Amino acid sequence: MAEDTPQNGAAQPQAAPAQTQAATQPRMQILAQFIRDLSFENAVAQKGAPQGEVQPEITVQVSLDARKRGSETQFEVITKFRVTSTNKADGATLFLAELDYGGVFQIEGVATDQLHPYLMIECPRMLFPYVRRIISDLTRDGGFPAFNMDPVDFVALYRQELARRAQQAAQTQVPADQKLS
Repeated sequence: MAEDTPQNGAAQPQAAPAQTQAATQPRMQILAQFIRDLSFENAVAQKGAPQGEVQPEITVQVSLDARKRGSETQFEVITKFRVTSTNKADGATLFLAELDYGGVFQIEGVATDQLHPYLMIECPRMLFPYVRRIISDLTRDGGFPAFNMDPVDFVALYRQELARRAQQAAQTQVPADQKLS
């Protein structure tokens, strides 16, 4: 009968698979959320009520920005939303809402090559419900029906930005036969 001894490893504790997996899992904590900039322009109130039937058409533009804060694991992510409502009949602007909403995140356990997509996809996803509520309240308080934004596909937005940057880089490269000597 074999005896449990330190030489055969029986007495040494084994790490549970869940513990080792948890050590490598990405961890994200929202340290702060804030409105950096907010504006609402009610063009109807400024110009007067539009003549005829109003058929609003709403467009939403989204842009993102991220930067490192003082710590190696702290990042600031800013989501920028521009919501424009125009009258389909004459193209007149009904309202314009702009919101720059940010968050400070503590991020650990994310590989360096995965950090950029994490910042530009996961962090904005966490902020979006708050942005949606602010825009909804803003349009309602501005005298219009509350605008409940559809969810934003931040993965598609990220891919579009990568494709745009790749195309821009390809256009700035001069072909070898056109180089000046």
